[in-house]
Amino acid sequence: MNEETKSNYYSIIPATVRYDNNLKPAEKLLYGEITALSNKLGYCYANNRYFAELYNVTIGTVSKWISHLQKLEYIIIVIERNEKNEVISRKIYINDLPYGEKRQYPYSEKEIYPMDKNDKYNIINNKKIDDLFIAILNRDRKISDEFYGLMEKLGLLYDLKTVKILKEDKEKMIKEITYTIYDLFNSNFVGVLQKFDRKTIMNIYLICKDAEARKMNTEDSIQDFIMYYRKSLINLYSNNF
Repeated sequence: MNEETKSNYYSIIPATVRYDNNLKPAEKLLYGEITALSNKLGYCYANNRYFAELYNVTIGTVSKWISHLQKLEYIIIVIERNEKNEVISRKIYINDLPYGEKRQYPYSEKEIYPMDKNDKYNIINNKKIDDLFIAILNRDRKISDEFYGLMEKLGLLYDLKTVKILKEDKEKMIKEITYTIYDLFNSNFVGVLQKFDRKTIMNIYLICKDAEARKMNTEDSIQDFIMYYRKSLINLYSNNF
């Protein structure tokens, strides 16, 4: 292997990975290599052949390791496709947020949906988000059964008992995701939503929140998070399906 292609950054394997008995030792090493390669751009772009040559295993073996890390939600994989639906790139992001740790590897400045500085933002009032969420919790009949069915399919249809035990940040996340899905549903983007699953919707939300935090108090700050998240979902759909 060309030595110039090897990462010069340190790899990091957190305790959640080191002591996870569901992971093979080689998968833990692969995770560490991904963290090292993520330091420069915020994501790892290396293909399976690179890892196969690095660890002297088959490409199929690497594919299984990566799939397992993704299944256990240690990494997020974003596939980019061209207009012919051909894969043009794969980005692997470290996903440490589910374990309550501060994200150590900032994402690339090239966001899922780059915001136009000239956009006219329409700030969504938090009261509107809360009111809609309460209506859905109460199964308001003004909201279509089709929407409730979609939310149930996505695993995002909550009841009051469940919401009461959620932490404040998790409740806020669910409210903002619910509002965004409702907005897309009523804007003729049902086809977009039916292509996604709960995991993807939440992962894109976390990536967008990460971008919002990094851009805070800068000229590129995200003025309307809901709109940013909404456009990110639409853009991901356009690139991948």
